[in-house]
Amino acid sequence: MTADLSDRVRGAAAIEVRMPRRRGRWLGIWIPPLIVFGLFIGFWYFFTYVVLDSDRRFLVPPPQAVVQKSFLDADTRAVLFRALGMTTSVAMIGLAIAMVAGVTFAVLMSQARWIERSLYPYAVILQCVPIVALVPVIALWFDYGYMSRVIVCVLIALFPIISNTFFGLQAADQDQHDLFTLRGAHRLTRLFKLQLPAALPAIMTGFQVSATLSVIGAVVADFFFKQGEPGIGIEIDLARSHLNNEMMFGACILASALGVLVFCVFGALSRRLVGSWHGSTAYSKHS
Repeated sequence: MTADLSDRVRGAAAIEVRMPRRRGRWLGIWIPPLIVFGLFIGFWYFFTYVVLDSDRRFLVPPPQAVVQKSFLDADTRAVLFRALGMTTSVAMIGLAIAMVAGVTFAVLMSQARWIERSLYPYAVILQCVPIVALVPVIALWFDYGYMSRVIVCVLIALFPIISNTFFGLQAADQDQHDLFTLRGAHRLTRLFKLQLPAALPAIMTGFQVSATLSVIGAVVADFFFKQGEPGIGIEIDLARSHLNNEMMFGACILASALGVLVFCVFGALSRRLVGSWHGSTAYSKHS
C-alpha cells in the first residue's frame, strides 16, 4: 500500500515536471515570432503614417485598411479566396508531379554512373534556364490555361527534389553497403532497404523546399498565363492595374500564408516520418 502510494506521488511529480517544460517549450517557440510580427506591424504603421505623407499614403495602406478591404468585405474576400483555391490546386498538382518525377530521376541516377552523367547535366540546365525564356514554348505547346501553370510549377519545383534525393541516396554508410554486398543482396533490395531509408531526411527536405517553390511557381505562372479561372497572381496584377493597393496587399498576404502553410505541413510530415532516429531531428528536439 505504501509502495503504491509512493509510486503515485512520483508519477504526479513527473507529470508536474513535464507540463512546465512543455509549456516553456511552446512559449519559446511562439514568443520570438510574435515579437518579430509585432515589430513588423509597428514598422508598417510607422512607414505609412510617418514616412509617407497623406498624398502618398495609398502606396502602402495601413494594416487596418488592408484587413477591412480584403478580408472583411464579403465580395473581395470571396474573390481572393476563390483565387487562392485555384492557386493551391495548381501548386499542389505541380508539386505532386515534381515529387514523382524528381524521385524517379534521382533513383535512376543512383543506380548507374552513366545514367547520372546522362541526366544530371540536363537537370542543372533546366534549373538555370529562366522561366521567362520557356514561356513562349510552353504557351505554344500547351496554350495559356491551367496546364501551362502546372508545368511552370513542375519546372520550378523539380530540381531541389532531384538534388536532395540523389544526395540522400548516396549518403548510406559504406560499411552497410559492404554488408549488403557480402550477403549478395539484389539491387532492388539494396535500394528499398538501405538507400531509400537513409535518404528519407534529404528527400523530405527537398519536398519541403519544393512545396514553397511550387506556390511561387503558381503565382508567377498567373502573370504569364491568364486564361481560365484566375489565381492569386492574376488578382494581384488586376489590383495593381486598378490601383487597388489594399486588395493587392491582401492577395500578397494570402499567397505568403499559403507558402508558409505548405512549408509547415511538409515540415511536420518530415518529423513524423523521420521520427527521432535521425541526428538532425534529435538535435532539434533538444535545442
